[in-house]
This record gives sequence, structure tokens and C-alpha cells, in this order.
Amino acid sequence: MLNDRQKELLKLIVEEYIKTARPIGSKNICDILNCSSATVRNEMSSLEDLGLLEKTHTSSGRIPSENGYRYYVDNIMKPKELTGDDVLKLQAIFKNKSLALNDTIIKSMEIISELTNYTSIVLGKSSNENRISKVEVVPIGENNLVAIVITDRGHVEHKNMFIQEKVSLLEIKQTVDLINKFIIGTLLDEVSEKLEFEVKPKIGDSIKQQRAIYDALYNVFSDFQNESNVKINKPNNILNEPEFNDVSKIKTILGKFEDRELIKNIKEEDSGINVYIGSESEFDDDVTIIKSKYSFGTEEGTIALIGPKRMDYNRVMTLLEYIKNNIDSK
Repeated sequence: MLNDRQKELLKLIVEEYIKTARPIGSKNICDILNCSSATVRNEMSSLEDLGLLEKTHTSSGRIPSENGYRYYVDNIMKPKELTGDDVLKLQAIFKNKSLALNDTIIKSMEIISELTNYTSIVLGKSSNENRISKVEVVPIGENNLVAIVITDRGHVEHKNMFIQEKVSLLEIKQTVDLINKFIIGTLLDEVSEKLEFEVKPKIGDSIKQQRAIYDALYNVFSDFQNESNVKINKPNNILNEPEFNDVSKIKTILGKFEDRELIKNIKEEDSGINVYIGSESEFDDDVTIIKSKYSFGTEEGTIALIGPKRMDYNRVMTLLEYIKNNIDSK
């Protein structure tokens, strides 16, 4: 159990280290606590003995340990109020009635990535629970198209397509109408099979334009099955943190962001805003994951932010709480 001065000292060290990423020495904080450097050093030594602080190899100062961050989050930290600018940016998303819920969640987490410089993740329901409501293909050039897939749960996906054949608007419409006729109401995970065995035989090999569109859409659906329930925003943000300046560490972290199965394991089962520091998660010992389960009607999933253990905990938790509350009341 820490006394009040030790709690204040730990709070100062954690919050100063979050801002500066530099080890904290006694001179930095003795004036704030209104006590001598010797007293501060003694208290820092006590916190180190308790496993809440640790020394670095390059400085006599201390930094928070994993246990120190945990104690700070559980016992000291106070929620940080959102700025007016934060609220305005997020309200603009939640008040946009033209957005489906899934798009609202994704865009709000993109904003949080911009506000915090951390990586945001949205894990929606597995694609095998979504049925196709409609497929559209929009030409944006002679050989470039955009495929838009809409599901019965309001999930909207779009993906660029490139085809070598020059296609007419009529060929696009005829091919898409044929595909819609067979796959509307089909589970997303079963679309590729239906395209292969029911739609493909209806498209003659002699009609190159239709076959080209079909082949491109087949590839699009294969991608959707793998990616539709995982959205990662700004994974490279981690490279801006001074803790991650080692080439091998950077490769390791970026490789983990590309591992879809590892990302899917970030799924949160518990309610509330939950914090996993370092080794508390299976993702990586050098990062913190703050995440929350969300649900609205039949929609449910996980929103999460990933950053260094030196994360701005109180701000991130307040931002995620705002998102969660707005999803629940949407």
C-alpha cells in the first residue's frame, strides 16, 4: 500500500514519462512535491523496491515498470475530459444519419487514431454471419471499377478492381444483375462457392468482358471473406514512438499487424473499457492494448487502440468510453 506522497510521486513519474519518453530524475519533481532531492530519491528507491519503477541502462532516472503502469491505471489515474475539438470531430460522425453503424464505428476510430497517434482496430462480427443484400459495380475509368458490397446487417465494403478488358456500362450491368440474382441472401462465406458453381456456368467464355468482371468480383469476395470483419487504421503510427527505433522490433510489430489471426484474438469478451499492459496480452510485451466490446441490436464487436506502454491512458479510455456510449445509444 502506497502512502499519499508515493502515490503522487508515481503519478508524476508516469505522466511525465508519457509526455517526454525520458527517464525521470529526482531534480525534475522535487520542486513539485516541495521536498528535497534526497527525499525524492528515497521514495523513488522505495517504489523501485516495490517493482513499480525501474532504472534504465542509460540514465540514473527511473521509468514506470509494467506493474507501475498497472498500479497507476487501477489506483491513481483520473479520467481526462475531452476537449471541445475532440467532441466536435466525433459528434460529426455520430450525427451523420447517412452512415451505417459499421461505417460510423470505423470512421470514429479513424478519428481517434488521428487524435492520439495510436493504431486503432475495429473487429466486427465474423463475415459468416452477414448475408449479401446487394452488389454494385461503379466504373471510375476504362479499366478501373469499384465494387460495393452491402450486407443485411448494414455492413458496407468497397474495393477497387482493375480489369484488362475494356468494358461497357451494359456489360457491367448485365454481369452484376446476373450475380445479384444468384447471391442475394447468401452468407458472405458461401458466396465464392455459389459464384463458382452457379454463376460461372451462366457466363460464356466467349463474352470476355463479362468474364473479366466476374473474375474480378470473385477475387473481391475472396478478399472480403478474409478482411471484412477486421479494420486496422494507421499501423505505422507505432514507428513514431521512440521506444520502437530498433529495426528488428519494428519488423516484429508490423508483422503482427499483418497477422489477421493474431489481430482477431484482440476480440474483447468483457464489458467496459479494459486495459492490457505489456505481457498482459498475447500481442506483444512492449505495447498496451485498450479495448472495449460494443453491441447494438444484432451488431457487436470490439474497438481497440494499440500503442506503447507509455500510453496516454486517461485520454484514450475517455475517448473509447465516448465511442462506446454513442454506439450503445445510436
